[in-house]
Amino acid sequence: MSAKALVNEFAKMRHLRIWLLTLILAVLVIGIGLYGSAMLGPDFDPSSAGAWNSVLSASGFTLAGPLLLAVIASRQVDIEHQGNGWLMSATSGLTSGGLCRAKLLALGLLVTTATITVSAALLAVGLLFGVTAPIPAGRWIGFTACIVVVNLVILALHIVLSTRFENQLVGIGIGLLGTVLALFGNEIPTWMAHLTPWGYYALSTAAEYQNGALVGLTPSYASILGLGVVAATVFILFTGRLDRQEV
Repeated sequence: MSAKALVNEFAKMRHLRIWLLTLILAVLVIGIGLYGSAMLGPDFDPSSAGAWNSVLSASGFTLAGPLLLAVIASRQVDIEHQGNGWLMSATSGLTSGGLCRAKLLALGLLVTTATITVSAALLAVGLLFGVTAPIPAGRWIGFTACIVVVNLVILALHIVLSTRFENQLVGIGIGLLGTVLALFGNEIPTWMAHLTPWGYYALSTAAEYQNGALVGLTPSYASILGLGVVAATVFILFTGRLDRQEV
């Protein structure tokens, strides 16, 4: 994969308004999170030791992330199906697998930036709400890193689906199903959450209600790391197979 391929993907993003979709993702995540956050409740105490748990629980990734990531990947890949871009790339020396890797890298940079920006924005919101307790920096960074990994895994999944199926409704439909699975991730046993990539949003949780009280949690770092390794391996194998196929 060359730098030119990466530049071309960013050029396609501008044409496809991927930047706008990513901005919508960030705004929705913050808005949905704040709407259901304990920070807006009358019992919120910004001076309490657990005040940051209210901010950490204000993440709307489980609702907004799965579908919007599916749409972003679909738009970036569908342009190749519509304009015979696979063949054009092959004639210029870039294999279909290399093109998929370029798309993941370009979109991944955008999604990672958006995820980190959302995390920083939630931190700023907590300060604006007057939270004076020490910031749990380690847990906050860990939570952000876990969400980045899960978002990238789901993005890679949808790049694969969009490449494999020309009908982009397949990927969008799976994105809708992923939204449902992500929403119920905290309500199912932990072993079941491990079975789908969307369940790892629940495993990334850094704060949740237990017995009526909002408590801080340590994200399941080992599980998230395992997900990332498995997903990277599958994506490399899939794109490697594309490298050996004729367009």
